[in-house]
Amino acid sequence: MNPETFETFKAFIETNLGIKIPLSKKLMLESRLAKRLRALSMSTYEEYCEYVFGPEGFSGEIQQLIDVVTTNETEFFREYPHFECLEKTVLPNLVIEKNLPELNVWSVAAASGQEAYSLAMMMEEFGRNRKKFNYRILATDISQKVLKIAETGIYTQHQAVKIPERYQRLYCLRSRDSEKKTIRIKPEIRDKVLFRQLNLMDGEYQINKRYHIIFCRNIFIYFDRQTQQNVLGRLFTKLAPGGYLFMGHSENIGSSQLDLESIASAVYRKKEQE
Repeated sequence: MNPETFETFKAFIETNLGIKIPLSKKLMLESRLAKRLRALSMSTYEEYCEYVFGPEGFSGEIQQLIDVVTTNETEFFREYPHFECLEKTVLPNLVIEKNLPELNVWSVAAASGQEAYSLAMMMEEFGRNRKKFNYRILATDISQKVLKIAETGIYTQHQAVKIPERYQRLYCLRSRDSEKKTIRIKPEIRDKVLFRQLNLMDGEYQINKRYHIIFCRNIFIYFDRQTQQNVLGRLFTKLAPGGYLFMGHSENIGSSQLDLESIASAVYRKKEQE
């Protein structure tokens, strides 16, 4: 990939996706774009660049470019201390102390859905003996490819290894075909989760609700400082007063002037007054 082509891709990715692409990531970018070159039978990155940003390819190929460029690493019950905090602190506060009958939860950058379904299983467990408790989960990502996987709720047994055994029994189905070695999230859990495409770089999120719990973890590490502050500000407007924001353990809100107080490692609570 010549320098001019690299700069063209870099500018598009950083402006439209917010992902930092320094020169040190050039080989990684080449490796990921090579998948599209092979799929389109193209021999050079320059040919692909001309195609994807030209009138013929832009409308149909941009999403393919986004799908291969974005990182979609996730797993069930990732960074488990957050789920302990959710179970022992956040849910009792919102459901028992505040007596909220329904919780709105948002899994940001949900990738292939493991985080959203982890949240759903924990919510389901918490509400088993509470007749008036209900919840809804919005799970968003910029990649259509991973969202399609998420909607199926089908995962390999290897991917499901971190789901607690009790949760596997109650909320997952094993494939009848022993050769497949897959599990599927039960329909009653899948029905609680709405998957939707959303770009965090959009100036305004077309979301009408405010959320009591927002999980936005391990995505800010790909943004520069200004993008982090912009996205954090937009998430803040969608967080209900008294609601909780979960960030990745390697992330923090830094010198943000927003009314957020730390309650645990990488967990913040929005102050009640606005």
